[in-house]
Amino acid sequence: MFEQIFKNIDDALRKEAGCTTELDYTEQTSWLLFLKYLDDLETSKQLEAALDGKPYSYILDEPYRWGTWAAPKDANGAIDHNKALSGDDLHDFVNDNLFRYLSGFVQKTADENTIEKKIGIIFSSIKNKIASGYTLRDIIDSIDSLRFQSQAEKHELSELYEAKIKNMGNAGRNGGEYYTPRPLIRAMIQVVKPKVGEKVYDGACGSAGFLCEAYDYLRNQPNLTVADVQTLQTATFYGKEKKSLAYVIAIINLILHGIEAPNILHTNTLTENLADVQNKDRFDVILANPPFGGKERKEIQQNFDIRTGETAFLFLQHFIKMLKAGGRAAVVIKNTFLSNTDNASVSLRKLLLESCNLHTVLDCPSGTFQGAGLKTVVLFFDKPVLSVADGGAATEKVWFYSLDVGRNMGKTNPLNDADLLDFVDLQKTFAESSKSWRVDVTGIDRKTYDLSVKNPAGGEVIVHRSPLEIMDEISGLDLESAEVLATIANR
Repeated sequence: MFEQIFKNIDDALRKEAGCTTELDYTEQTSWLLFLKYLDDLETSKQLEAALDGKPYSYILDEPYRWGTWAAPKDANGAIDHNKALSGDDLHDFVNDNLFRYLSGFVQKTADENTIEKKIGIIFSSIKNKIASGYTLRDIIDSIDSLRFQSQAEKHELSELYEAKIKNMGNAGRNGGEYYTPRPLIRAMIQVVKPKVGEKVYDGACGSAGFLCEAYDYLRNQPNLTVADVQTLQTATFYGKEKKSLAYVIAIINLILHGIEAPNILHTNTLTENLADVQNKDRFDVILANPPFGGKERKEIQQNFDIRTGETAFLFLQHFIKMLKAGGRAAVVIKNTFLSNTDNASVSLRKLLLESCNLHTVLDCPSGTFQGAGLKTVVLFFDKPVLSVADGGAATEKVWFYSLDVGRNMGKTNPLNDADLLDFVDLQKTFAESSKSWRVDVTGIDRKTYDLSVKNPAGGEVIVHRSPLEIMDEISGLDLESAEVLATIANR
């Protein structure tokens, strides 16, 4: 029902000089979708209050509500184009009044988890790139025909929005960092098995794909009570995201999946000092695909015991620290992590093996991530209830599974759920097969903690680096050398 509407919106955006990429299309669609959703939400809450004989206090002042400036209605319920702004009047109102008013919500509350705070952050983080007020009017007319009232409508909208995020990822450039293949996410969730009442966390949430899929998984569990549904809405899913566009997409994605006020913080997770983490800050389940190849500044590295410029390695330390005793995690990382010989990689493998139970490693083939030549693995690990010092068990055996889908994957034949059925099934008992095997940690070299072992049935976990990865490492080493030389020069 809504697919043609989304197509019309994209067609209109392609005419705009300020919108040149799939990222732009998703961003501009997102802020408009959010305001339409907010209007539907307020309308529903106002009607509920009226039925209970209670007054309703609107979040937005009347001039800034969707039904006033975007879609005032006539007696027949159609948009009254005699009252609706258009052309330069619409463009100037949006840029000079609407965004200024909405961004001001940042100062209205200190509570990050309120819808008011999220309004302020969203409209402080992005801007209107639609230069033509007439194009904007066409898009608004299309979006006004969308409805967020029923679960069926939200489900269809969420699928269309997911398709936009996927297209953004497939388009390359930085879009790919926002999209983890959903079949891979679903397989990770089936292994980790979150439960109602547990807190699920992604500290590098991107488009919130992990949190959305975890919500769908838990929402579909049998015999949920009203209290369970409320818990899923308000006290289960938590995320952090540094980039403004990704933050906006995450909020909209979770809303479309059915969470009214997502617990997503707009922050750089890595600025948090791990020494300050207390038990109340930890989570039962962690699901994540942290960014690869980033180079973090020295002051960021000071927050971690193992100092490294590699963003993904810092995130892995963060996740280990943020996992509760008895908690479970599944984290995507470059497969070179299994064998890199630099001090940070060796120290991090040692930390993971000795402080957690790394029970499963899923080796993913090239093409798993569209638009990226990197090979990845998924690390599945638990945090012992007792610390190792108090008698808790660290890693004793690691079960490896080398995923082979039997074809070259690409945009036209991506990873699908059927590709991962064998992995999920065998992982339940750590069964050995032609694609899976177990390794006793006592046999691992204690100097290198190298995990790139050969498959006894033939083949091995391939850890050859791509030219891009090699160039990234050279760039990182050059940066470190420059910092050392600068330090010497300043003495």
